[in-house]
Amino acid sequence: MNKETEKMKYFLRQFPLFKELTDYEIMPLIDLMSTNIYAPDTFVFMKDEPITDVYFILRGEVKIFQTSMEGKEQIINILKAPDMFPHQGLFRQGNYPANAQVTTETKLMNISIADFEQFLLIYPQVSIKMFRILGEIIVDLQSRLQEKILFTVYEQIVMLLIRLTNNYGEKINENEYKITLNFTNQDLANMIGSSRETVSRTLTLLRKEQLIRNDKYGYCIVKYDRLKSKSSI
Repeated sequence: MNKETEKMKYFLRQFPLFKELTDYEIMPLIDLMSTNIYAPDTFVFMKDEPITDVYFILRGEVKIFQTSMEGKEQIINILKAPDMFPHQGLFRQGNYPANAQVTTETKLMNISIADFEQFLLIYPQVSIKMFRILGEIIVDLQSRLQEKILFTVYEQIVMLLIRLTNNYGEKINENEYKITLNFTNQDLANMIGSSRETVSRTLTLLRKEQLIRNDKYGYCIVKYDRLKSKSSI
């Protein structure tokens, strides 16, 4: 078995779906997959293109978003290793529901929908994990819709920072976490459907309340427990 195959086995086992597969089970999957490197700002696919493949992030970052008729961007998710996408439309014929664009140099593995569905039929234990992951994503999307309807922008920003910390946080001391992806104020605004100016004012207020700060590289440092207590206001 060559080094490249061993490397692919290692990468695939970083994904919760494939973590427990044996060498015998994982080898057919490797044979069906392709690996590609994408330059920053490259589109992996665009909304309404026919769904052809499932993608797995080995390194880098992928932005999933839609654009309104007025040209306003709405970020649905920011993904990094070991995430997979798309989550919607996998088990039906149709089109991609959103755009997928890499934000840094990104390495992806991909497999055709038809081959992936056949693999899931052969290994039902992977199918069960897949349904659990999709269920968690549905709950997350429902929660975000509820936040948009029921809460103020201040509260939405607090809950967004908590979610980003849960997904991308790195503990730096007893009280603080660093969000390891560097989002602009416009990115945050696009995530909650607000304006950059409103988000900027809210972040300034959170800094005055000493709930967040930025390090010298611009990364957001969150006082997680104090911020989380705000989400129950």
